Amino acid sequence: MFDRVIRNTSRVHTLEDAEGIAQGAIGLVGDRVAWVGPESGLPQDRIGPETVVHDAQGGFVGPGFVDPHTHVVFAGDRSREFEQRASGASYLEIAREGGGIANTMKAVRAASEAQLVELALPRLERMCSFGITTAEAKSGYGLNLEDELKMLRAIRTLNGMQPITLVPSLLCAHAIPPEYADRREAYVELCVKEIIPAAAAENLAVFCDVFIEQGAFTLEEGRRILEAGLAHGLTPRLHADQMSQAGASRLAAELKASSADHLEHIDAGGMRAMAEAGVVAILVPASTLFLRQTPAAPGRALIEAGVELALGTNVNPGSAMSENLALTLGLACLLNGLTAFEAYRAATLGAAKALRQEALGRIRQDGPADLVIFSCPDVTHLPYHLGINHVSEVFKGGRPVHRAPEGTGCRAA
Repeated sequence: MFDRVIRNTSRVHTLEDAEGIAQGAIGLVGDRVAWVGPESGLPQDRIGPETVVHDAQGGFVGPGFVDPHTHVVFAGDRSREFEQRASGASYLEIAREGGGIANTMKAVRAASEAQLVELALPRLERMCSFGITTAEAKSGYGLNLEDELKMLRAIRTLNGMQPITLVPSLLCAHAIPPEYADRREAYVELCVKEIIPAAAAENLAVFCDVFIEQGAFTLEEGRRILEAGLAHGLTPRLHADQMSQAGASRLAAELKASSADHLEHIDAGGMRAMAEAGVVAILVPASTLFLRQTPAAPGRALIEAGVELALGTNVNPGSAMSENLALTLGLACLLNGLTAFEAYRAATLGAAKALRQEALGRIRQDGPADLVIFSCPDVTHLPYHLGINHVSEVFKGGRPVHRAPEGTGCRAA
């Protein structure tokens, strides 16, 4: 018998193809999808008196969103920097004045693990309300052994406190901390010989990430750190080609990284290398907007080069202070040149591939029952009604974890 049935849909987007199943239905048993197909074929003999029926009221159903790039755990406030940026200051200018990552670092170092958890919970609640059921979460604001591990432990704690599954990334190579400003090599050594081994020993991270950019880490420093991560079982991924072309996307290909992220300044050679190596490109267009950056990442060119695309919110205090995945979808179409379905696929199946969790981001029999009911009839409405949340109900592991208030969404409009 089904524990739950979702019916009366306009369409079930399984992500097995672009069309999905018109007037589809889904039967759930426990935390798995037990049946999916046209509602006309729904097995009536598997609907019993205890089966809970969810009426989609003509909205469409799809897999839970996967957010493959977040900095959701942090402390402190950088609204003053937003004012500076609105007045014309650049990201690098703000960083040189002691703002940027160093600003958040001070707040994170001053916060306890429990405080980091408390601060992150409402952000994760908002992410869940946008249909996100799995998300990557980075360290990167501790920038020493004690505080990087503190952040990763906070992520581990949060994983059991709320419905979103968190996939942890070690990002000790986010910036050179101020106390190492004149000793870059010593900080790289700290990452390689102490922070990475300690995080791996406690099984606190799945990925090792590095920010390769002027003002952050060089290509060779990034290579050393990522190779050290590989030696300790951590899969590489990179903040790459965000503000300049430094060859980071090629390094991602060379190391068979799971993803290269940002990519506003990727070139044709980097695209070819990523396509050949199977590296996923994670675009974060909210940052492009937030930083008033040009150009935007060339999403259309990446697709034409054969690169798998993913989309992330990049929620963080400095360059994308927003959990709004709906806005990310719209911006991906407007700034990166994606179609509505390409953006939707990038935020589901493409993002799952970026985290190397390909059971997620799709709906199939015996697959995980991470699902979203939307109040609109198809994916075209998600980017078109810019920044508006059309999520009606969210299921994680077959269990309802969020329901939008009555009178919200596309039907009400």
